[in-house]
Formats: sequence, structure tokens, C-alpha cells
Amino acid sequence: METVFPKDFLWGGAVAANQIEGAYNIDGKGLSTADVVRYVPPAERGSLDELLGMSRSRLEEAIKDTKGNYPKRRGIDFYHRYKEDIALFAEMGFKVFRLSISWPRIFPNGDDSTPNEAGLEFYDRVFDELLKHGMEPLVTISHYEIPVELVRRYNGWASRELIELFVRYAEVLFTRYKGKVKYWLTFNEINCTLKAPFLGAGVIIEEEPNPKQTAFQALHHQFVASALAVQKLRQIDSNAKIGCMLARKLIYPYTCHPLDVLQAQEENQMAQFCTDVQVRGSYPSFIRRHWQEHGVTIEMHPEDESILKENLVDYLAFSYYMSVTASANPAEAAQASGNLSGGLANPHLKSSEWGWQIDPVGLRIVLKEMYDRYQIPLFVVENGLGAIDRVEDDGSIQDDYRIEYFARHIEQMGEAIKDGVELWGYTSWGCIDLISASTSEMRKRYGFIYVDQDDEGKGSLKRTPKKSFYWYKKVIASCGANLDND
Repeated sequence: METVFPKDFLWGGAVAANQIEGAYNIDGKGLSTADVVRYVPPAERGSLDELLGMSRSRLEEAIKDTKGNYPKRRGIDFYHRYKEDIALFAEMGFKVFRLSISWPRIFPNGDDSTPNEAGLEFYDRVFDELLKHGMEPLVTISHYEIPVELVRRYNGWASRELIELFVRYAEVLFTRYKGKVKYWLTFNEINCTLKAPFLGAGVIIEEEPNPKQTAFQALHHQFVASALAVQKLRQIDSNAKIGCMLARKLIYPYTCHPLDVLQAQEENQMAQFCTDVQVRGSYPSFIRRHWQEHGVTIEMHPEDESILKENLVDYLAFSYYMSVTASANPAEAAQASGNLSGGLANPHLKSSEWGWQIDPVGLRIVLKEMYDRYQIPLFVVENGLGAIDRVEDDGSIQDDYRIEYFARHIEQMGEAIKDGVELWGYTSWGCIDLISASTSEMRKRYGFIYVDQDDEGKGSLKRTPKKSFYWYKKVIASCGANLDND
């Protein structure tokens, strides 16, 4: 078959530092917000909001606790096994590998006077290993973790103080890795600050009299910091590209009733306003109306609007896992779940074991809508299926369900390219099994590579390619032309 994907299309996979690295307390690293999230067994979990929240007392307890089960402290030991893992990615033929840098590995407290050289050297080694194997690093500067000391001192991004600290951190990265890293992202899934303030912005929301006000204010600080990082990169390395990153969950109207259509439109807009700010350079009118109706007043410095307007991103990256529906009368439909926020179930779609509705055509719709809206290059940097994998008696993992998921989504990306969408690349989420961002569990596996570890941290950490490993290798070798499962 002939491929519709460009010859220079960037095929690869994606991870986050706090979900794979481990080594949370060696080589000078400070604690991150991810390191204080305790594992909660499924039977003891409340809502996702409760699971992702944090109180001041819980934070202090977690900082002192050295014996509890905090899975992101151990990750999958990528810190010591990165050469083995990168060799496996190279065997699949990766052209790009998306990873993040742990802020407290570089600045242990966030506001230290000098960076931690041991942390910088670690990422030098990782980038050198990637480049040796012909892989471009795609680096997220802040992926769901900040130094925990910035929470204690400032309540995270609720404080404007973090703008200067973030830009200084970014400047150190841009200077150190100039020539090694060509693709940067500022914040992972920046819109999740509104749904999960501690996860997205290190904000303990229980302290705040107006949580919505605080969440939007924290998001504004992140927007300004992101724009200033864009400015800084262009001063330091004009050959590199820098983008923003959005959690994009498509929302359909539950019925064709006009009020359902309006409800879905407004819920989609709540995600897109973040990219409006970062791609177009200003807040759209509909979000200003939302602020007015919810008693939100954003404190801006006089220069903020010009900073946002003058420092637009080069490309738009996003995650896509699922779609849901919305209704003006939500009681009439069953609830769906997934990706940090719920919605109403779509009766036309099947769901994963975690209730995430599987909608490959939705990815094509999102690609077309976003390209039509912004007219800049797009990059799918997260997409994948979390599932419980079974190790067969012969040691193999026959994950045909994952192959089917990926094949149909890649197929729809090809259709979007035929439609005229400029798409730079695709990095599947959790290309090697890792710790879940939301539930901190290991049994929810995404990878092409199986890691022998359970939710309690028990296991050999042995890496084993799954059936999907060899399938994705074939997909990359054919540049997306061969999606057959044989």
C-alpha cells in the first residue's frame, strides 16, 4: 500500500519523567508534586477529583513518609535502565521520543540559586543516547510535576512568583541542550489545571475561598510563563521549535436538540480557549463571559497581554484518547469516564476496561477542527489504550486489542492528512508500561513493552516486547502504510 504520511513523519512514543524515572531521592533531586501522591487501591478510591486532590496536612504527611506506597517515586527505573529502553525504542524504529524533564531534578527546591549539575548531566546522557539511535527528543518542560517546595512556599502556580522561576528553569534547559533538542513543549495538557489544580499546577485548592478564581489565575500565570519561555527559546536557539499541549477530548451533542448542540459547543470551547491564548495570543470573548458569570477576575500585569500576543507557539500538540457527549439535560444519559473528566456515554461507541469510549473517527474530527481553527502544524503526542495485559504461559503478551485501537486511530490520521491537515508526528502514550498519572497504578498498561512490576512495586522490572511491539515496528517501517495485524 502507498502511504499518505510524509516521509519525514515523526513516529514514536511518549512518557513523562515522574511516571518512569524513579530515583526520586538520588543525585540531588528534590521531591516533586508527583512524589507525594500515594497509591490508593481501587476498592478505597472515591471520585477522581478526590483522588487527584491534595490538602496541606496530607502533603506534609507524604513529605515525611518514607515507607508508604508512592509509585511515582520508583517509576519503572528508567533512570538506571534508559539505555536498555532506548535500544528497544530504536528496534521499533522510533524517529522521535517524547519525554519530560523533572523540574526538581534540575532545581531541587524550584528557586535554588544554581541548577543541579547531576540532574543536567542525566538528561545529557539520555539525549545523547537518543541521538545516537537516530531519535529526536521531544521535550516537555513541565509534565504534571513541580518542586514540592514551590507548593509549600507559594501554593504552586496560584502565585505569580512561579513565572520568573519557570522561565529561569527553561532558560537553563534551552542553553544546556541547544543543538540536542529541536522540539519543545511548555506545559503538558495545560487545560487540566482547571479540572485538577494540584496535578496540573501544584495548587492546593482547599485553601482558596474561590476555587474557580484560583484555578483560572494559576492558568493565566502558566500562559504568561509559557509565552516568556517561547520568547527565551527564540533568543537562545532559533532553530528549535516550541509548542503548546492540550488535553483534547471531543464532545458531541447527545441529541440533535439545539440546546444539546450548544452545550457540547460550550464544553469544547472550554478546552480550546487555552490554545486560543497560546496560538492566537489573546483570551477569546466567550471565556471573558464565563469569568463574568462565575465571579472570576483575572489579575493581569500591564505587560501580560502584549507578552501573550507577541510570543505565539510554532505548533500545537495534543492528547486524544476518547470522546463523550453532552446534554442540556444530563440526567437522561449514562455517565462516561476518563482522562480527568467525565461526560455522557455515547451509545454508538464501545469502551475500554476503564470506561474510556473508543472513537477513532473522533481523532480525525479533532484534527480537522483544530487545523481549520489555527492553521498551524499539529502533533498528536498522546494516544493509546490502557488495558490489563495477560502474560501467556510462553511469556508472550498477545495484545491484539491494543493493535486494533492503534490501527484504527492511525488510519483516521491518514484520512485527516488526505483532508489537508498538516500533521508533524505521532507519539503513542506510554510506549513502555509506566505508572498511571491519575490513579498511580501499574496494572493499567499502555505500552508496546511489558514491564514486570505490580501496583505494590513488586517484580523483576524485566522488559518484554508485546505483540504490538512488532506490529508498530512494521507500521513505522512502512510509514503507516501497513496496518495489518498478521
